[in-house]
Amino acid sequence: MIENIDLRVDPRTAAQPLSLAAALSDRLGLDANRIKAHRITRRSIDARQRRVMVNLSVRVWIDEEPATTSLIKAEQFPRLPEGAPEAIVVGAGPAGLFAALRLIQKGIRPILLERGKDVDARRRDMAGIARENVVDPDSNYCFGEGGAGAFSDGKLYTRSKKRGPTDVVLNILAQHGASEDILIDAHPHIGTDRLPGVIKAIRETIIGAGGEVKFGTRVKDLLLSPEGAVTGVETADGTVFHGPVVLATGHSARDVYAMLLDRRIEMQPKGLAIGVRLEHPQQLIDSIRYHSPSGRGKWLPAAEYTMLTRVDDRGVYSFCMCPGGVIIPAASGPDQLVVNGMSASARGSRWANSGMVVEILPEDVPDGETPEETTLKMMRLQERIEKNFFDEAGHTQNAPAQRMTDFVASRPSKTLPPTSYAPGIHPARLDQLLPRGIASRLQRGFKDFDRKNKGFLTPEATLIGCETRTSSPVRIPRDPATFTHVKTPGLYPVGEGAGYAGGIVSAAVDGINAADALAAAIS
Repeated sequence: MIENIDLRVDPRTAAQPLSLAAALSDRLGLDANRIKAHRITRRSIDARQRRVMVNLSVRVWIDEEPATTSLIKAEQFPRLPEGAPEAIVVGAGPAGLFAALRLIQKGIRPILLERGKDVDARRRDMAGIARENVVDPDSNYCFGEGGAGAFSDGKLYTRSKKRGPTDVVLNILAQHGASEDILIDAHPHIGTDRLPGVIKAIRETIIGAGGEVKFGTRVKDLLLSPEGAVTGVETADGTVFHGPVVLATGHSARDVYAMLLDRRIEMQPKGLAIGVRLEHPQQLIDSIRYHSPSGRGKWLPAAEYTMLTRVDDRGVYSFCMCPGGVIIPAASGPDQLVVNGMSASARGSRWANSGMVVEILPEDVPDGETPEETTLKMMRLQERIEKNFFDEAGHTQNAPAQRMTDFVASRPSKTLPPTSYAPGIHPARLDQLLPRGIASRLQRGFKDFDRKNKGFLTPEATLIGCETRTSSPVRIPRDPATFTHVKTPGLYPVGEGAGYAGGIVSAAVDGINAADALAAAIS
């Protein structure tokens, strides 16, 4: 017999299988020996009250041994037959990888073109940014196998569950080596130490099924028919690939936006958010979120937070919060200083960091002198801010920084706390480097966050700038039914770069949906 039980227990009981088994025995009124196995199927932490509790859903096997306790429902990716139709997938981030996997299931051979390097080679190039202040424009935090998500916390939480099969995405990730915990946790994550291995396993599945994956292959142009339909792509070395095109290039492929503009592919400026990375001691965040001066103790994970308020009719909020993480250099080209955050699976560093950003809408930014410049005006804003920070840093990746309390008080910082940011930080006036509308809203937002979470606004916290890559600066409009560009048949813009996703899972779902639409179109 199998029973599914909802249980509310203390963190120690939730973390220890024997203690949990005893709690289940009490709840069911059974001799503990009759419980042959149990498996947590859902887990969330409730820290709203002073006593932190854990909510669990548990599957219990009574008087019978389970055939398996695994929660993975493995997807099948059969070998493609000779002569299978082909489709081009541009970009090997979550949208591109999952589009390629779905195309295989639909009997279509994906040719996956990635401008950057494989995930292992990317590590060396990212380390070079910190050591040598040199950014490879094709292999960095944003570009390369796995996209920007490969070197992040690997956060998988999404509110976009109505958009498509989020459960399938999580299952495929677990099938390729992610912990099964991602199938049960309310806020799942993989960790930057484990995610590269998962990505490599997905690549092997694509190749094993007959797909192609080509690194160091930057697409420089689209092939268009006389009627204006996309029929393929041309790469930087002059190689041509024919077929419908899934465009999954990520939110930082600015040269792709310029190419689309030259090709008169319609795009629209899109709202985004800009600000800073905020770094606290993790112990301080633990003590605030878990209501305990001693922090999280032995049984709780590193605490995370979500902050949101509105200031002068614009959102001010936390973004990509990384408990037990580090801040990293995230520039994708010359004359840029950009930061982001990542965490390993254990979330074991002594720092917590999060983007703290302000919503900016297209109407907040003046139009350009030409229609083309108006289309890219949000991207130009990103570029100007990144260049300002880069210039202030003396054309290095040593980032401008300011104590949180000094930023709010609009005064310089004489000293700075230790930081996880490897290239180093130096005191600077972020309250002056940021556009005034962003800085003033952050200042007021931080005060509001502190009212709700006493101790959050502290001189122990550091603002490090700048954080500009929260989302795409444009949207590439598409038909919601066919997923093709509204005026360009054969082009399937997907994921974050097209303005339709905001994280690993939502981008992956978008890739799956686009592959389904492409398959229907050519069947």
